[in-house]
Parts: sequence; C-alpha cells; structure tokens
Amino acid sequence: MKRIQRLLRLRDCGIFRDFSWPSGLPEFGKCNLIYGWNGTGKTTLSRLLRDLELNRLPKMGKATLKISDRNVRGDEFPDAAMQIRVFNREFVQENVFSVKERNIPPILVLGAKNVEKQKDIERLTKLRSTVQEELNAAQKRELDAQRHFDSYCRDRAKIIKDTLRASGDSLYNNYDRSNFKRDAENMIKADNSETHRLVGTERDELLAQHLATPKPKIDEICYTFRDLGAIVNSLSNLLKTTVVSEAIKALTNNPTLADWTRQGLVLQRKRGNKLCQFCEQPLPKGRIAALEKHFNDQYEQFIQHLDKEIKRLKATSMASKELDLPASAALYDKFSSEFESRLEQLKKALKLVQKFTEAAAQALQKKKARVFEEANWTVNVPSLDTSAAEKLNSVISQHNTMSGDFKNYVKNAREKLANDMIAADLEEFAHRKTAINSATKSAEAEKEKVRLLGQKIEDLERQIIEHRQPAEELSGDMQKYLGHSELCLEIKENGYLLTRSGMPAKALSEGETTAVALLYFLKSLRDKRFSLDSGIVVLDDPVSSLDANALFLAFGFIRERTAEVGQLFILTHNFSFFRQVRNWFQHLNKRNSSNPNKCAARFFMLDSSFADGTRNSTIQQLDPLLERFESEYQYLFARIYRASIDKGPSKLGHRYDLPNVARRMLEAFLAFRLPQNSGTLWQRMKEVQFDEAKKIRILRFLNTHSHSIAVGEPEHDLTALAEAPAVLKDLLEMIESLDCEHHKAMVHLTKQ
Repeated sequence: MKRIQRLLRLRDCGIFRDFSWPSGLPEFGKCNLIYGWNGTGKTTLSRLLRDLELNRLPKMGKATLKISDRNVRGDEFPDAAMQIRVFNREFVQENVFSVKERNIPPILVLGAKNVEKQKDIERLTKLRSTVQEELNAAQKRELDAQRHFDSYCRDRAKIIKDTLRASGDSLYNNYDRSNFKRDAENMIKADNSETHRLVGTERDELLAQHLATPKPKIDEICYTFRDLGAIVNSLSNLLKTTVVSEAIKALTNNPTLADWTRQGLVLQRKRGNKLCQFCEQPLPKGRIAALEKHFNDQYEQFIQHLDKEIKRLKATSMASKELDLPASAALYDKFSSEFESRLEQLKKALKLVQKFTEAAAQALQKKKARVFEEANWTVNVPSLDTSAAEKLNSVISQHNTMSGDFKNYVKNAREKLANDMIAADLEEFAHRKTAINSATKSAEAEKEKVRLLGQKIEDLERQIIEHRQPAEELSGDMQKYLGHSELCLEIKENGYLLTRSGMPAKALSEGETTAVALLYFLKSLRDKRFSLDSGIVVLDDPVSSLDANALFLAFGFIRERTAEVGQLFILTHNFSFFRQVRNWFQHLNKRNSSNPNKCAARFFMLDSSFADGTRNSTIQQLDPLLERFESEYQYLFARIYRASIDKGPSKLGHRYDLPNVARRMLEAFLAFRLPQNSGTLWQRMKEVQFDEAKKIRILRFLNTHSHSIAVGEPEHDLTALAEAPAVLKDLLEMIESLDCEHHKAMVHLTKQ
C-alpha cells in the first residue's frame, strides 16, 4: 500500500513559494488533520493531490512528494499509479455540477448475474498485480541503470574538466555530464574512436601544449655560410703569387724588419723630411729610392689585397663566433628538443667555419712576409652542414606560427586530449547505454502487459456494471442528511441525473450543493475502481457553509465512510468541524496507545507570513493550545499575548496576520462579555469603559490591517505593523480592565 509521507519540496506552488519539509516535523500518518485559515494554502495542497489522482502534471510550480520511501517529482505524476481520491471545489465542479456534462458520473458496483465474469476479473486483477510488481522492478532497474549511467558520465566529465581546466576556457571549465554524453554519442555515430587515441609521447606533448603560456615571436637567424672551397682556391692562388722588385736582401730575409721599414717609409713620405725619424740623422743618399724600388706598386697592391682577404676572413670568423642565438627557453616546450638539436648542429658548423677562417687568415698573414716567394698551405675543407641555420630557422618558424595562433593551438590540444579520454571510455559508455536501453525495453514490455490486462478487466467490467444500487443508496443518504426526499438521483445510461420532485434540479442552495457533492464523493469511495483499504482520501473543507446541525451530520458520514481507508487527509478552516475531527483522531490514538505503530493520527497547521511583497505558507505541527482545548479562543488569546510581550526584533512578515487574529479574538470576547449588543465592532466598543485614545488606536489598527488584500495603499502601509506589540498590549489591558479574573486565567493558561 502506498502512503504519502512528506511534501518534500514545493516551489512556486500557489502560496508555497519556497517550502521544504522541516527536519523536526513528523511525517504524515494514517489519519492527518491540517488546520489553516483561508488563504494559507489548503486549496493549493488539495489541487496538488488532485493532480496526483488524475495522473497529470501539476498546474503550477514544482513539487516533490515522498511516497512510500520514494521521492516522486511532479513530472512523474502521470506514471504514479496512485489509489487516491480528492474532494475539493475542483472535484465538485468537474464531477457533480459540471458545466460541460450535466450527468453525474456513475458509481460502479457488481451485478449479481456476473459471478463468473467477476472471477475472471479477480484472476486478471491478481495477475495484473503480479505483472505490476514486475513492471515496478523493471522500472527500478531502468532507473538504477540511468542513475549509474548519469553518475558515470558525471565522473568522466569531471576528469576531463579537471584535466583541461584553464583560465578563460568557457568550454572545459564548464564541461559537464551532458557535454560528455553528447561528445561520446557523436563519436559512436562517427565510428572513429581509434583515430582519436593518442600514442607514445603525444599525450604528454599535448598536455604541455594545453598548459603552455603565450610566448613572443623570435627573430630568425640571419646567417649565410661562405663557400669554403672557393676560399681555399682563392687562398692557394694568393699563396703562389710572388712580387717582382729590386729587393733588398736584408728586408727579404727579415719579414719583421721589412714590415717595420715599410711603415717607416710611409711616415717618411708624409713628413717629407730628409732626416731619419728614428735617429734624426740625415738619410744616406739613394736610400729612399732603394726602399721605394723594394716596396714598389706591385708589392703595395699585393699587400693591400692580402690585407683585404685577411679582413674578410676575420669578419667571417667573427660573425660565426658572435652570432646571436636564442635560448631554447624562449620557445614552447614542444619545440625545445628539436631546437636544441638544430642549435647544436649550427654551433658545430660555426666552430668549424671559425677554425677554418682563422687558419686561413694566419696563412695569408704569413704570406705577407713572403711576398717574393711561393708558399704552400695544406688544409682540408671541413665537412659542415651549410643548411644548419635554415633548419634552425624552420623550428623558430614553427614557434612563431604557434605564437601567432596560440589560442587555436591550445584549443586543438585540449580537443585532442578530450577526444582521447572519451575514446578510452567509449566502450564502457556504450555498454552502460545498452544496459539502459535493455532495461527500458523490458519496462515497456511489462507496461504493455499491464495495459492489456487492464483493458481486458475494463472490458469485463463494462459487461457487468450496474449502478442502480448506489443511486438508490445515495438518494437515501440525501434524505437522511437533508430531512426531505425532494432531491434524488435518477439512473441514466452514462451516469445519474439529480432531480427535484421528478424534474431536473436547478438553483440548489449552497447547503444542498455541499451535501450532494460530499455524499456523492463518500459513496464513490465504494466504487470498485477504488480500493478503500489501500487508498488515500483527501477532504478539503468538506463542510464549507454548513450550519451546526448539517456540520455534525456531515462529520458522521465522513467518520463512517472513511473508517477503513488506508490513509486520510482532512483540511479545514472551520473550527467546529476541526474540533470534531480532532477529538475523533485523539480517540484513535488513545485506543491504540499500547501499540505506537498504530498511533497514526497526526495534527498539522498551515501558517503564512509576508516578506518581500509576497506571502509564503508553511506546514508545521499544530499549536498545543489548538490540540488541547475545545475553543479557538484560547489559541487566539495565546497568539496575542505572546506577540504583546515580544521585545526582540521581528520581521513584519511574522506580524502580518496579527490584526486578523486580534479582531477574531476581540469579537469572541465581546460576544460573551457584552451579549446584549450584536452590532458592529465599533458599536460594541462604544459600550466599553476604557481609555478612549487607546480604544481608537486599537480600532484603527484592526480596521486598517485585518482582512486587507490591497497591499501597498497608504492606509495599508505594512511598516505600521511595527506598532503591533504596543497595540496588542493595549488590547489585553482593555480585556483585563473589563474582566480581570478572565484575563488572569487566560494568561496562566497561555504560560502552561
């Protein structure tokens, strides 16, 4: 048997703006009495349970109910399959006094001539119950498979999210279960998972690329290797070249002296002095001419040519030595290894060039001292990679390309990493997906079995339906209830027609409308389509607008017809009816006090508060004063007394209903204190001997704020509720002045 245990969450359901079942509030029992004034949410609760009865989505807000230890959301109501009947205004309008359909739906009972068919129905019903259990098990397996699948997808998505999280990345920073499902399903559809798997060090490289920070571009190496073979050929020619002149033997045999003398000759020519610049003695006659013949034009030109080549060789050596090369740290990590290899190759080539050009320059330097004779220089042209600079620039170019499109490089790295992780999990993903599909098919098959059995049962029921008996019984109930036989039900092919003295009944009084609707509902609980002992019955203000005698009769019918119900909910704002039901439920608890498991009657109340421009209702335990005493007056007095001595800060929403409470209490007090005056509250207050200023203050407070629905008008300024404790203190002072003993007794009662 299914039972409603809690209303776990109600969001934007009428006045229940944001309600969650309080932790200390007991769960619903077998019998439940919910007391609440008009406007506190009774209709909202009954409409929600009516939605559950009719297997439809809630008409407003979002709701979650705890039913037989299972949380049922509003969007699951269409498949809830609950045995529940709800009496409220909607039931009356749709079933008893429907505008669209004048006939009242039939109450179905069993005809005496269809025993065999009924046996078939009972057999099929048992079979359907068994299949329903199998359906429930299949649906649970489906739910478990879906929950495990969702949990798996959530875990895998979290791994991807944690691995690829990066500042400014909106995709993987918010990667969730739905993203993982979408990507995995697309990969399955494309059937290309193997192409996404990473091999070798590729994953580590992509991880480094994903975690990389932007780096600036690097200038490429500007260096061209000279043709060393051409240098060797040119050098050989120079070394073999000789100068023809009238050589001075001393200078020819002493290169150092020759070089010193040549430089001195140049200085001597510039100064034009016939004295030796070294000893300041006259130069021997013909000495300058002899030297000039030794150092003739051919000699000078050849020396200059040698100097020029030496300078070029030194420049080449210096360029290879001082070439500015970038450090590998300036490049992205993915290029570091190749860059360092290429850099080492270039450095090796540059050292060979440097060594070769320095040796060549030294050979030419020696030739300057041996210009009158051939010289030999044996050297092997070094084998070097003249494309080393280009190869290094190729790596730098890749780095620069990545710097220019860094965001896409990082994006591509993350996509490849994500696809690799998804591809690795794809087999397990597909396996779990298949498990869900299998469980779903199984559940659908069982659901179809239940549907077919239900159809067979309905076909048999249509053959054996007889609704004359409940019509006669219901007509008898109305006669007992109303005290006359004017109203009765006549049989129609598809239901009943309500008649008055043989004619279609029109213009029913409010009391007659309530009586017919309630009696019909209670009789419908015996309908064979509803299992009373395992069902749930909800009655929302079933005695609205009834006088005291009719109220007592209605209570008697309710008590009798719901005695065997599986679970009962009664919601009311009528205190007289509340007292009858409360006493009944308390008697049930006392009768079963020896067995706590059977003490199943629970008492609740609805309370509303005002905040941020809206009212919000809650469900709480019934106030002890309402549960203990026979009059609502004690509860009202306790509310006013507690509010009057409240010295701490309080939100206006907590005081929102105090004017209504105070007005009801004052009217009840004056009714027995001044019974001779039945006029308005103002007229009765005129007879009260009390401070006039305080009386006016009390009346202004009550008339301004009680029964107010126009929030925001100047006379309804809610900030004026801040004066509530002071006004209520004046009210209690007035009661004390009129009846001190009564006031004293009530205060004592409140403090207990």
